[in-house]
Amino acid sequence: MIKAVLFDLDGTLVNTLKDLAVATNHALTQFGYPTRPVENFRQYAGNGNAVMMERALPKEGRKPEIIEQVKQAFFDYYGQHPSDYSTAYEGIVPLLRRLKKQGIHTAVVTNKASAMTNRVVPAVFGDTSLFDAVVGQTPDIPLKPQPHMAYVAMNEIGVNADECLFVGDSATDMMTAHSAGNVPVGVLWGFRDETELKNAGARFLVSQPQEIADLIHTINEGL
Repeated sequence: MIKAVLFDLDGTLVNTLKDLAVATNHALTQFGYPTRPVENFRQYAGNGNAVMMERALPKEGRKPEIIEQVKQAFFDYYGQHPSDYSTAYEGIVPLLRRLKKQGIHTAVVTNKASAMTNRVVPAVFGDTSLFDAVVGQTPDIPLKPQPHMAYVAMNEIGVNADECLFVGDSATDMMTAHSAGNVPVGVLWGFRDETELKNAGARFLVSQPQEIADLIHTINEGL
C-alpha cells in the first residue's frame, strides 16, 4: 500500500534551472571564471551545491578551497534570489492537493542545501503546507543517492520504505529509491532524460504529474 510520495525538488517539483545558472554564474564572475549556459545546469545540478560548483568551474579551478569560495558566493547570491525565475512545473500543485485530499503524505527530499530549500519551497508554493516533511542537505546527513535523507523524511512522516514512491528526474533519485527501499518513479519533464532514468532503474516513468496519483491508485487497487 502506497502511503507517501518522496519528491526530489529541482527538476521534479520546481524548474529552478535559470536561478541556479544565474546564481552560479554570478559567483563564477566574482573570481574571474567564465560563465556557463543555462542548459549546462541540467547536468551540473542534482548532486549538491559543491558538486555543481565543481562542474561549473574550469579544470584549473577545481580545487577544494576555490570550490568552497565559489560555493559561498553562490549561497550569498542565491539566498537573496531563491526564486526570481523558479516556478512549480505545470500540474504539480494540483497533484499535491489531490494527494493531500486522498490522505497520501508528501515530502521533499533534495540535495539542495537545507537553508536554500527552506527558502525556495515557501517562495514557490507560498508555504510548506502541501508537504509533511521537507528535507534538504545538512552536514550531518549524507547526500543522495545514500538513503539517509529519505529515512529522515519517512521517520518524520511515519511510513515504511515499501509504502513510498520516490519521484525524481535523475539517476541520483532512482538510485536513492533503490537504496532506501522505495518505489523508483522517474519524471520526463525534468533536467535529465528517459535513458538516464531507465538505466538507473526507474520502475515507472511518468510524463504528467497527475499520472503519479493515477499510479498510486493502480498500485493500491491491485493489492
